[in-house]
Amino acid sequence: MTATQTPRPSAPASPAVAAATPPAAVAETAAAFAELRTQLATRIVGQDALIERLLIALLASGHLLVEGAPGLAKTSAIQALAERIEGNFQRVQFTPDLLPGDLTGTDIYRPETGEFHFQPGPLFHNLVLADEVNRAPAKVQSALLEAMGERQITVGGRTYPLAEPFLVMATQNPIEQEGTYPLPEAQLDRFLMHVRVDYPDPRAERRILAIARAEMRGRATGGPAPATLVSQAQIFAARDQSMDLHMAENLEEYLVQLVLATRDPAPYDSDLARLVDYGASPRATIALDRCARARAWLRGADFVTPEDIHAVVFDVMRHRVLMSYAAEAEGMTVDRFVAELIKRVPLI
Repeated sequence: MTATQTPRPSAPASPAVAAATPPAAVAETAAAFAELRTQLATRIVGQDALIERLLIALLASGHLLVEGAPGLAKTSAIQALAERIEGNFQRVQFTPDLLPGDLTGTDIYRPETGEFHFQPGPLFHNLVLADEVNRAPAKVQSALLEAMGERQITVGGRTYPLAEPFLVMATQNPIEQEGTYPLPEAQLDRFLMHVRVDYPDPRAERRILAIARAEMRGRATGGPAPATLVSQAQIFAARDQSMDLHMAENLEEYLVQLVLATRDPAPYDSDLARLVDYGASPRATIALDRCARARAWLRGADFVTPEDIHAVVFDVMRHRVLMSYAAEAEGMTVDRFVAELIKRVPLI
């Protein structure tokens, strides 16, 4: 399960990209992402929301926790993305016997030289799929989450930076929970978004069948590999452009008040206050800001709207708000709780 490539240095910071980028280059980057989204939607049918979240995570420099039943194109989605951007991809199947070194890599002794040589693991890739992350024990989960948060790993007293861009998509199976190791709530905060994937509609199901048949014929004739659509330079440029997108002061205040309301909803509704134990952390404020800006940029806008915030707020909050026992007894989920807050928190 270890990679064969040598560790790659982190990409240089790119604060000057947006300032020095001519309008033609900005338009070219936007067009490249638009084409990328179109091709992904053609390849991954019926999962437009997952595709959008993957692109948002790529722009916001974050990671995804994706939950859904088997066979809903979770693996195919990130593989299709990896095939169309400049970067490399590694899939790791999490199992109970996995060790932290299977992710990070380890020092290997070379008898011919009498020295230890670092063999990098799967985390030294741009896109990493952690399949069924809740099937690995806590030490392995911690190794993954540390790499996600710090963008580096430490083995044998040495620290190795991870490649940029670096995106982890971890999947959880909502069924067959026997023998799993649920991720602690505090560690879930490392994920930018928690995305739930549902079954496609009947029309999409028929398209999926047609694509599967075409792929079988393509394998028989040796069909062409997908072309790289987005370079790493364009990814970094798009990140700068999306994060520089205009957000009005009152909308920024509204975003902050939504997060604060998850911690203390009493000013808006005293009944909601008894339903929540812990609200969202400041990471949620940062994530909501980045995700809203990235979504606005992906739809070609010059500014962020309340609809951009509402479109991503459930995925940002879903794993960061801990409901009380009273809420569970009444069937109040985090999504319903956030929906109630949206109704009550005013946009000034």
